[in-house]
Amino acid sequence: MNQVVISGTGLYTPEQSISNEELIASFNAYVEQFNSANAEAIANGEITALEPSSVAFVEKASGIKSRYVMNKDGVLDVNRMVPRIPERSDDEQSIMCEMAVAASKQALERAGKTAADIDAVICAASNMQRGYPAMAVEIQNALGIDGYGYDMNVACSSATFGIQAAMSAIQSGQARAVLVVNPEITSGHLNWRDRDSHFIFGDACTAIILERADLATSKHQFAILGMKLKTQFSNNIRNNFGFLNRADESGIGAPDKLFRQQGRKVFKEVCPMAAETITNTVQAAGLGIDTIQRFWLHQANLNMNLLIARLILGRDATTEESPTILDTYANTSSAGSIIAFHKHQDDLSKDAIGVICSFGAGYSIGCVVVKKL
Repeated sequence: MNQVVISGTGLYTPEQSISNEELIASFNAYVEQFNSANAEAIANGEITALEPSSVAFVEKASGIKSRYVMNKDGVLDVNRMVPRIPERSDDEQSIMCEMAVAASKQALERAGKTAADIDAVICAASNMQRGYPAMAVEIQNALGIDGYGYDMNVACSSATFGIQAAMSAIQSGQARAVLVVNPEITSGHLNWRDRDSHFIFGDACTAIILERADLATSKHQFAILGMKLKTQFSNNIRNNFGFLNRADESGIGAPDKLFRQQGRKVFKEVCPMAAETITNTVQAAGLGIDTIQRFWLHQANLNMNLLIARLILGRDATTEESPTILDTYANTSSAGSIIAFHKHQDDLSKDAIGVICSFGAGYSIGCVVVKKL
């Protein structure tokens, strides 16, 4: 069976960013507008007045200070509060493909590879902008890769599940090298008028090159020592948007067709589940938790990451042990743990061991133990 390494990563970051101050100013202006327009109904008890928010609330609840988005003015427009992303013709490169190509070129460069070296493309993300043709096949075509491609969705765990699929293809001899891309335009599925969640998400795209160890030449190689995937059904994080919406009288604009979650339940249930999965995966690889020098955790919520690290280590993790990128990127769904990995790997010394872990809707958890070569 072929040995597999991660030999390159790439990151596409949108040019536009929204600070908490900008976001709260827009949200509170919407609240004031809504309450003013519905003053009589609110006074009569027919509807409930909306509550304004604050920068302090957002940062305490999440640790997020800003987020990158594909379009800023549409989100901050009080009368719209949805990104402006015009539909492109079928002959144009799609926006998700454009993001993925940019991240992929960086990953290929770091891996010292060209399109001719890649045999497969997996597009793993929480939302695809269309049903078919597969985003992966468009990305494959745009990069000039001769092979195959397919899409997969395991919400925030899509990247780690994609790593597993890529590793299996390489181990079996089906592919020499596989490109896993994670284009996340989370701003499109977020309800920017919901006080409890409008600050959570940001947009980005990551790319990962996995290949046979005997073919790898990169200076940025990580051997995969162990891996574990786990799913457990839960309705606590949900998005009901889909092609059958047009057949339902409620229409596609209903709130449940956008992201929604029961945050407290998610926190209570996912944190111990993630900590247990990481611990078991490390032990199954024949290692002790004390040998792990870095945890690249899913970047959803700072408080979740702090608790997960505490459950694993029995103490608070240092910022070097568990780096954070969500303060500037926010939750980028499947891309989050890979952004952390991409930005915080070069300082590690040879033979350093780390864990990439994502967790989210499903519930789903993907955990990868790696060693720097």
